[in-house]
Amino acid sequence: MKRQSTLILIGPAVLMISVFMIAPLGIAIVYSFMTANPYGGVTMPLTLDAYIQFLFQRDFDDSLVFSWSYVVIILRSVYLAAATTAFCLILGFPVAWYIVCQSAEKRRVLLFLVTLPFWINTLIRTYCWVLILRDEGLANGFLKTIGVISAPLPLLYNDGSILLGLVYTFLPFMVLPVYSTLERLDPRLIEAAYDLYANRTAVFRRVIWPLAKPGVLAGASLVFAPALGSFLAPDLLGGGKKLLIGSLAQMQFTSSRNWPFGAALSFVVTLAVLAVFVSRARNASREDAA
Repeated sequence: MKRQSTLILIGPAVLMISVFMIAPLGIAIVYSFMTANPYGGVTMPLTLDAYIQFLFQRDFDDSLVFSWSYVVIILRSVYLAAATTAFCLILGFPVAWYIVCQSAEKRRVLLFLVTLPFWINTLIRTYCWVLILRDEGLANGFLKTIGVISAPLPLLYNDGSILLGLVYTFLPFMVLPVYSTLERLDPRLIEAAYDLYANRTAVFRRVIWPLAKPGVLAGASLVFAPALGSFLAPDLLGGGKKLLIGSLAQMQFTSSRNWPFGAALSFVVTLAVLAVFVSRARNASREDAA
């Protein structure tokens, strides 16, 4: 009876994971080993061309030539995802700590403001940065008005604008997990550290940071994973000039009509994200055991 109750409770979750995660991932794996149809879709025979394309390209005589093109895109994606995670932590940790230090009423208001961007479509929020950063946008217009610049600065269509869009989009994903961890921190521990003549740096390093680390790791996972596969910010704020893995995969399913390579890219991103979560779970279990 107890086993049946357990199956009934976890059944919907297992069904959702199977239908919306395992099944699409399985389809992507199968597609990645098939041959691209020139008109879209896939066809037989099975081949490794999609994975070979990561490092090699076909020359005119059908010979394989090493190419750095996709390696550069992958490295840029990892770099920008890691930079996004770092900036979200630098900005999000103080925000989370400030919210924790407020009264219960102020906390509700501040948490509402943090989650307010989720009420607006991500496409609209990202496109607003185009209006702000373009040559005739608000940022350059303001700098011209106060006399700082005489010609527009190239604020758009570069790695900096993509990073800004990613940080803006995923910052709440860092603030909320860190806040939930800091909220459970016993303030008497901080008082005890000060009673033992610890300065602020020592209190942060020896008391606050170790206790906040689970929330930081959770926030880092929630930021790094979607930032690695993001395509809205690179597409709009990068102008198609600075491709990331997500925008490259999207392009393979649309204009390039190379579904196997797009499926291979999606599979690689999924493996990278799963590797991050597995590594985090192992570290957490080791810390619990210690």
